[in-house]
Amino acid sequence: MTDTLRTDAASASATRPEAPKPARPFFSSGPCAKPPGWDAANLPHASLGRSHRSKIGKSRLAYAIDLTRKILQVPDTHRIGIVPGSDTGAVEMAMWTLLGARPVTTVAWESFGEGWVTDAAKQLKLDPTVIKAPYGKLPDLAAIDQDTDVVFTWNGTTSGVRVPDGDWIREDREGLLICDATSAVFAQDVPIEKLDVVTFSWQKVLGGEGAHGVIILGPRAVERLESHTPSWPIPKVFRLTAKGKLSEGVFKGETINTPSMLCVEDYIHSLEWALGLGGLSGLIQRADANAAALDVLVAERDWLDHLATDPASRSNTSVCLKFNGLDEEQAAAIEKKMVSILEAEDAAYDLGSYRDAPAGLRIWCGATVETADIQALGPWLDFAFASAKA
Repeated sequence: MTDTLRTDAASASATRPEAPKPARPFFSSGPCAKPPGWDAANLPHASLGRSHRSKIGKSRLAYAIDLTRKILQVPDTHRIGIVPGSDTGAVEMAMWTLLGARPVTTVAWESFGEGWVTDAAKQLKLDPTVIKAPYGKLPDLAAIDQDTDVVFTWNGTTSGVRVPDGDWIREDREGLLICDATSAVFAQDVPIEKLDVVTFSWQKVLGGEGAHGVIILGPRAVERLESHTPSWPIPKVFRLTAKGKLSEGVFKGETINTPSMLCVEDYIHSLEWALGLGGLSGLIQRADANAAALDVLVAERDWLDHLATDPASRSNTSVCLKFNGLDEEQAAAIEKKMVSILEAEDAAYDLGSYRDAPAGLRIWCGATVETADIQALGPWLDFAFASAKA
């Protein structure tokens, strides 16, 4: 990148730009931007006001599961269920029902991974082995003992650091791999066939409404459910077995609790939109293009940099950025002012860092965002930064 393209902190202008704003200034990391062209009026409504256990209710839930399988290329050996509590509920369900039979390893390099460490250590009292890395870095995956049960995130939503591939996963492992993949699926090549449990919420990459989670169970996870009874009580909303056998209905659209059929229809709309792009490959291409466009903006600005230090493990969805030359207190103040300025200008919404993460910006680059809107951010980021410093 030539020097003429660079914009440092001193030259970033506090003059309001003449440049166009992003047409869709939605950069939240969850719930994410709706797919382009989305309109609530276009959602099917025949299932609304009906029981989720009615014929139409169960058929729409089953259709959502079938589309999920098709787009994510989930093997027929794996079961897919819609569960309460967003991705958090899905991960908790896996931990509370599956852990306890073997030693446990938890892996954390950002806020949500830290949450699973806390659950394993303080709630389930499993005395897990904890493998950590600071924000911006990925821990040594080779250090994970895969003969233990392992709980980890695929994409660190609050750090912008992701697992680059599944080459490290052993086929002869004894333990289960429980993967929180909520900001990775539908945008990254997550090897679901290699994982025992995969969880996510459709409010992330596909821009669905919140409160619902999805859990994908491989054969080894099902075997564990049917052979292991945890020593602690299992809340009703986490129960996946009955009389020692898997509750198969959960994976056919018979949800444990009452789902919002409006949210289900919204999810189906996003899945059908994804099919129109060519499925998973089309979604990944869009996210990669958005992340590449943001890389250009970052490279042009001396005051801005990626929090993730290694490009090989840098997220293409929840891209986390830091301010160069500022201490944490200064960065927090600048972040707060920038977020306020950009929202007041209707130039960008919800791009502040996560509350537990280092101060900076977090710009969502998932598939529902348009690349042109990422490109249009540049002058407005400069304006907000210079105005905040002033």
